[in-house]
Amino acid sequence: MALVPFWFIVIAVLWTGFFILEGFDFGVGMLHSVVGQDDPGRRAAINTIGPLWDGNEVWLIVAAAAMLAAFPGWYATMFSGLYLAMVLLLMSLIIRGVAFEYRGKRDAARWRRTWDVALTVGSLLAPFLIGLALGDLLHGLPINSAQNFTGSFWDLFQPYALLTGVTLVLICLLHGATFLSLKTTGSMHDRSRLVARRVAPFTVAAVLAFAIWTHVASSSTFFLRPLELLAILAVLAAAWLVYENRDGFAFTATAVTMASCIVSIFVGLYPNVMVSSTNPAYSLTVHNTASAPYSLKAMTVVVVIFLPLVLAYQTWTYYVFRRRVSREQFMQGTPPAVPTAPVPAQQGPSGAAPGAPPPELARKRGARHGRRL
Repeated sequence: MALVPFWFIVIAVLWTGFFILEGFDFGVGMLHSVVGQDDPGRRAAINTIGPLWDGNEVWLIVAAAAMLAAFPGWYATMFSGLYLAMVLLLMSLIIRGVAFEYRGKRDAARWRRTWDVALTVGSLLAPFLIGLALGDLLHGLPINSAQNFTGSFWDLFQPYALLTGVTLVLICLLHGATFLSLKTTGSMHDRSRLVARRVAPFTVAAVLAFAIWTHVASSSTFFLRPLELLAILAVLAAAWLVYENRDGFAFTATAVTMASCIVSIFVGLYPNVMVSSTNPAYSLTVHNTASAPYSLKAMTVVVVIFLPLVLAYQTWTYYVFRRRVSREQFMQGTPPAVPTAPVPAQQGPSGAAPGAPPPELARKRGARHGRRL
């Protein structure tokens, strides 16, 4: 049974890793048409995450698979109760992925603008719907004694869950804007900083409200937990660093903000995995939804071996694709910068280069200054 809390921590880490890595992908998807105001600019913004986004989404698949394997009761109740929301989430992720691949298949402005809108909408809906689901886990849903969801789709749209979804969207926007500041040049870099400054105050307000409401919903003490306090301090630091044009530290601060918010939900949830609003006694816990001990042991061996390899591979990937992307790289008709050999100066009639003084005048000048030519 000691592996039960361990796997709850693993799932929390996987969801946190997904939002840290995919969070700036979502932000870039929402902002690519704002930062890149023409087609070369939008292509440049998309290519900042081009080699990374599909690898980052793997964390979502692994997190869902870990829930199914370690806590099948939790997985069954959550994905059946949030069925329609999960379908909308899958549709948004599919549309977003297709937009990346199909946008450049035709050289037509209307075609590309259509996929730009699809990319923006998909990148906005995905973090909102996941935040809605995570907020519902902590706030509570109608669940009976048989661990079955008894509510409707509209029961998911509770005030706390809506705030959680909006907060994650705003953090993704700030996270993506700081990432674009690190990865672009010229006017795109300046617009990324401007967007970050405009989004920062709203993100600070949302995180502050989220941290206080999370504490009230999951704790009976007056003082904030360390993680909730860290989320507030990190978002304040991110806003200050954005206005100070400290792009790298601002990106780090937004990552800490995202991690603190996600982990604070799981900390407030434990030992429950889904709170029942019908009766607290019907709540799903880590113990009444866990797999058999042998399954947990086998999965522990797998995660101990392969998780470090995945982290090492992704670290290497980010190192390889660390260079900035410029708008000029995607402008059609721009001639390549090919080095050419210097053109030799043409000789004049007397053997001197054009524009050189006559030999007699040169000798006189040399004698006047005491040197020979």
